[in-house]
Amino acid sequence: MPPAARAAEPIKLGVLEDQSGDFALATIGKVHGIQLAADEINAAGGIAGRKLELVIYDTQSDNTRYQEFMRRVLQRDKADVVFAGFSSASREAYRPIADQLNGFVFYNNQYEGGVCDAHMMVTGAVPEQQFSTLIPWMMEKFGKKVYTIAADYNFGQISAEWVRNIVKENGGSMAGEEFIPLGVSQFSSTIQNIQKAKPDILITLLVGTAQSSYYEQAAASDLRVPMGSSVNVGQAYEHKRFKPPSLANMYVTTNWIEEVDDQKSKDFVAKWRAKYPSEPYINQEAENSYLAVYLYKSMVERAGGSTKRDDLRKEVAKGDVCVEAPEGKVCLDPKSQHMSHTIYLAKVGDDHSISFPKTWSDIKPYWLGAAGCDLTKKNPNAQYTPSSPPPK
Repeated sequence: MPPAARAAEPIKLGVLEDQSGDFALATIGKVHGIQLAADEINAAGGIAGRKLELVIYDTQSDNTRYQEFMRRVLQRDKADVVFAGFSSASREAYRPIADQLNGFVFYNNQYEGGVCDAHMMVTGAVPEQQFSTLIPWMMEKFGKKVYTIAADYNFGQISAEWVRNIVKENGGSMAGEEFIPLGVSQFSSTIQNIQKAKPDILITLLVGTAQSSYYEQAAASDLRVPMGSSVNVGQAYEHKRFKPPSLANMYVTTNWIEEVDDQKSKDFVAKWRAKYPSEPYINQEAENSYLAVYLYKSMVERAGGSTKRDDLRKEVAKGDVCVEAPEGKVCLDPKSQHMSHTIYLAKVGDDHSISFPKTWSDIKPYWLGAAGCDLTKKNPNAQYTPSSPPPK
């Protein structure tokens, strides 16, 4: 296609997110964040003179649909870039397809970390950003005996490994650990186990509609152990949805939520509410998705207007690919293609109000690069864990 004709073609951005199903309440905002950013960019002239065209599919919280739609959006729709996935299971379902078809995918979600894949850009927070801040702070305040309850799939299993390691590094001990299937909604035995163990801190890594039943059951049992989490509040806004004080004394590390009270955040919330007045909550994943569109814009412009994955990755490898986001300045790490973040410690009060006793600025996604993932040199298309790091 001649350059002039190509310049008139829109840039196609595929969106594979759950607009229905178990995870929809946490992910509708991701779609809205992408739409808001795309509207703003198009109103300002597009990216390198080209408008953004969104190709949106409802994946319905169904991993087989992620696979189906990833093939469709890359092969039939010819998307230049794809924003996809909430759960780690959904990401791992479509990731081999994106690798096979040479796709360029943004995963705009908090997750358990470890993906070293040149086809993936990750804008969500990872354990070394959330747990290395949260757990030492809570151990100093409440004590060093920790109990973990986690969803029984790769997110919960790997996140719990991070918890164990950071607890040990900080001189603590594990009072117990439970992995709970996603469909479980009755927690009486788990609550009894926690009561018997008498931990100082409970780390909760529960996800989905069924597992969220835990909090009101624990409150009804008068379980008052201080809770820490990397997923609650910041994703599914349980503090808004559940009756107080079921989440009281919970501490969450998040890279942004709508209660953040600086001017940049207030401006973002105001324009969001103007476009989506009925949105129940603006979560961290909505902000991640919004900033990711601007991050992609910056990459394409740095590459002289090219949307080719190899050209964009060359720009990432040079470093200093950054954007100003509602949370502040964020930058991509060239080795892992993960993002630095401001990390807010959000405390849930007895009335479910939010306060921020601590903020950490510019926390890097340090682990993967330090462990041996270097996407500027090689691409293993792999996911690693602290107990199974990249080969030296």
